[in-house]
Amino acid sequence: MPPNFFEQPILNSPYTVPTRHHALDDDGQPLNVPPVDGRRQSKLITPVPKARKKQKKSEQASFVLSDPLGLSTEDQEYNPTPIINEIRSYVAIWRAIPNPNDWGVTAATQRLLTHWRTHQFDSIRPFFCQIEAVETVIWLTEVARKQRRYSKFQEHLRGANEQANPELFRVAMKMATGSGKTTVMAMLIAWQTINAVRMPGSDLYSRGFLIVTPGITIKDRLRVLMPNDPDSYYASRELVPTDMLSDLGRAKIVITNYHAFKHRETLEISKTGRSLLQGREAPPQTIENDGQMLARVCNDLMGFKGVVVLNDEAHHCYREKPVSDEEIGTDEREEAKKNSEAARLWIAGLEALKRKLGITALYDLSATPFFLRGSGYREGTLFPWTVSDFSLMDAIECGIVKLPRIPVADNAPNAETPIYRNLWDHIGKKMPKAGRAKGGKGDPLGLPNELYTALYALYGHYEKTYDEWSRAGIEVPPVFIVVCNNTSTSELVYEWISGFERDGADEQNRFMDGHLKLFRNYDEHGARLARPNTLLIDSEQVDSGEALDAAFRATVGPEIEQFRREKMQRDGAGAGAQPISDEDLLREVMNTVGRKGRLGETVRCVVSVSMLTEGWDTNTVTHILGVRAFGTQLLCEQVVGRGLRRQSYALNDQEMFDVEYADIMGIPFDFAAQPVVAKPKPPKPTTQVKAMKERAALEITFPRVEGYRVALPDERVEAVFSDDSRLVLTPEKVGPCRVLLEGIVGEGVELTTAVLEAVRPSEISYHLAKHLLYNQFRDPGEPPKMHLFGQIKRAAKRWIDEGYLVCLGGTTPAMVTYRELADQASELIFLACQTQVPGTAAVKAILDPYTPRGSTRFINFNTSKPLYTTDPAKCHVNYAVLDSDWEAEFARAAEAHPQVLSYVKNQGMQFEVPYRNATQQRRYWPDYIVRIDDGGEDPLNLVVEIKGYRNTDAQLKAETMRKLWVPGVNNLGGAGRWAFAEFIDVFEIESAFRKLIAAYTGAPEAV
Repeated sequence: MPPNFFEQPILNSPYTVPTRHHALDDDGQPLNVPPVDGRRQSKLITPVPKARKKQKKSEQASFVLSDPLGLSTEDQEYNPTPIINEIRSYVAIWRAIPNPNDWGVTAATQRLLTHWRTHQFDSIRPFFCQIEAVETVIWLTEVARKQRRYSKFQEHLRGANEQANPELFRVAMKMATGSGKTTVMAMLIAWQTINAVRMPGSDLYSRGFLIVTPGITIKDRLRVLMPNDPDSYYASRELVPTDMLSDLGRAKIVITNYHAFKHRETLEISKTGRSLLQGREAPPQTIENDGQMLARVCNDLMGFKGVVVLNDEAHHCYREKPVSDEEIGTDEREEAKKNSEAARLWIAGLEALKRKLGITALYDLSATPFFLRGSGYREGTLFPWTVSDFSLMDAIECGIVKLPRIPVADNAPNAETPIYRNLWDHIGKKMPKAGRAKGGKGDPLGLPNELYTALYALYGHYEKTYDEWSRAGIEVPPVFIVVCNNTSTSELVYEWISGFERDGADEQNRFMDGHLKLFRNYDEHGARLARPNTLLIDSEQVDSGEALDAAFRATVGPEIEQFRREKMQRDGAGAGAQPISDEDLLREVMNTVGRKGRLGETVRCVVSVSMLTEGWDTNTVTHILGVRAFGTQLLCEQVVGRGLRRQSYALNDQEMFDVEYADIMGIPFDFAAQPVVAKPKPPKPTTQVKAMKERAALEITFPRVEGYRVALPDERVEAVFSDDSRLVLTPEKVGPCRVLLEGIVGEGVELTTAVLEAVRPSEISYHLAKHLLYNQFRDPGEPPKMHLFGQIKRAAKRWIDEGYLVCLGGTTPAMVTYRELADQASELIFLACQTQVPGTAAVKAILDPYTPRGSTRFINFNTSKPLYTTDPAKCHVNYAVLDSDWEAEFARAAEAHPQVLSYVKNQGMQFEVPYRNATQQRRYWPDYIVRIDDGGEDPLNLVVEIKGYRNTDAQLKAETMRKLWVPGVNNLGGAGRWAFAEFIDVFEIESAFRKLIAAYTGAPEAV
């Protein structure tokens, strides 16, 4: 890779036609060549680097009928990029015409185009991409419409809309996030309004506008499109010549969110009252009709014969395909349902508007004008009525947006791709499944280790960015975003980051300070800060315009009241005369994050429910962590887009912007523009595994253990540590501790967990001792045995000092304070202390009260797994189900040994061993039970485990078997004699088994 490739990601000025671009291969990855002269063609690419670390490439099924990209079907034509590129070339030729009189446009349009292209702006100057988007619409409306040679473009748009929007004629502009769609809307409004005022008889223009947004957040932001707004773009950004502002003032503009199209009740009436009104007649009509709905939504426009509609974030608006072969997985079904309901409501409202008032023009603006999941079309298919495209890659090369850096490598050895590139794949099954209302108060300390490490790693880099901004004199802090999947997850992450209190909790858990210092909402004394550093936002609730959910209001109540007090202080004593609602207050805070002198200026971290996918235009976002599933690249680009708005628009000496970066983890942003259809897999053949009646003499019975009763020490605690007391911390267990983030161009950065290295060993041993005292050395319902704390702390200190805590791959000892790892460490130390409990009867197994005994005679199931055909003289069951070749080797060794009376593979027989890993009570299924003739009065029952790789979970299983299950069952009496053995070397299984039996029988080892 040439050095200048990464040193110079920005190649073009944002104010002129792009003249160079970075060469990319067919997968959108950079080639080893210098920048290429000329403008990049419109193509479906996503500007992110491939993972350097990828052990294997997953195969994707192809689906090719009529087009090379495999996106078209018999019912769905697709490939708008040639049309986009052809229109772009004609617009470029038209733009180059020197004489304005030859442009073929109206005098008002001619004046506006000249102003946008040549005016010396005192404030923010329109970007080239903004002017080009408007030029494309103007050319299609005023130039191409008049000339037959361009008629194919109108026919293309008409055909594209006929398939997906039969009642509407839509024109879409694709503009990268951060490239300024609001400015484009202002320019379109100015062009339409001034022409409509000066040519009142034309049916091409209107001065009535309906702007539809996906949420109130965007609706609030778009107030700058109102000509009389104090911050109106037309005057403040000089988008309209001064002498034309009076004409612009005649525009009627209504801004609404699509939720307003929902027909509402016109009469609030109870069920009983409805029945009384109905009587024996038809039920009373209490739902709005289309006319009533439109009068409520856009009453100011009801006198117009045609209005212009601007769809902001228009990918939410489409008519569903009636018949669809779209395959939707279970996990995505709910999301697809929401998408479909929103799209149906939005487009139905526009169709009603068309029938009642008429639509002069309908313009879609979106960074991602693609069909969503659930639309019936291939997910990720570009709207075929798209006429202009300024992609994210174009925006990066012009410096208009920040360059996204994502993980390309880490130090986790066994992951196929960097773990933090798609964090959810590694933690999703461990995360809360229910929403807050169902899940109740969870435990912020019980989240997956990989999530904690990801937060520490990204936060460590945030600290450096925060210090750099402070030294540079930037008066607002950089912003760190965490995007979560549901309310339960967001609340737990929020509390872990900022700190939390629990009413009625014991001393250990009543208050917990935030783990990320700059994001804490409490001071060192546990008092809430006057200005919260971290904000929890439910994006869907805030955007819907409805009242906040009671549970969410209860969670963020203290923050709301703090912001309310601050607003009253800022606005003065009279502000209380018109109280602001909770949802409006939160929306104002969210919309002013990163703005000096506003409510949200001090917010450093935002934890979001839902996705903050659109409308949140804070330009101080520098770090984003995704803690949710991202089913499509569309969602990835939308969320990443929240961090791409530039902080500074100052030009450098080359008249270009300096590069800015956004560091992103947990969002699998990758090249996947072409949707694919997966081929169905044929079912695997199955075999019946069952106990054979003729082998009944080989039946094995076993106790079904539900738990253990352990006598805790009253006065003395000592631990005898062994190899199985060792806890090894690796990146595989806690998440990568070093991760390299890179953009497709530009400088990379390595993130580490160095912030944890400052924790002292004494703090770690104290934390472990406290954890042991409250969770292990404590009878249920009883207070902790405080007099044992000194002894427990010495045991914990010995465990650390004697090397039983092993840190590899950049991990640090402080990571053992993660709740899951602290639980594992405590369990290992506690089990080591069980050796010192006097008397072998101190542990007793608790049997299942309903089924205390199990037997091999009940085995009967079907499986498609590999099988080993058992010896009829050694096994009650016809097959041993194999999870590995090692298990087959042990079955052969068991059958070959003369002291083995019978054996069975533990599959489908409900032989389970309860054990605890961290706070979770788990079940463990050993591999085999072997009955051995060791010379005793009854056979010895040997529980066998075959392990090739021993992690902490395997250690806890083995320690539980040795310290609890085996002595507990043997102490019961009547359950037989039991022992446990573990084999870890496949090549020595047979010899190790012979040695073990020789030790039990006292006989010399057989050869």
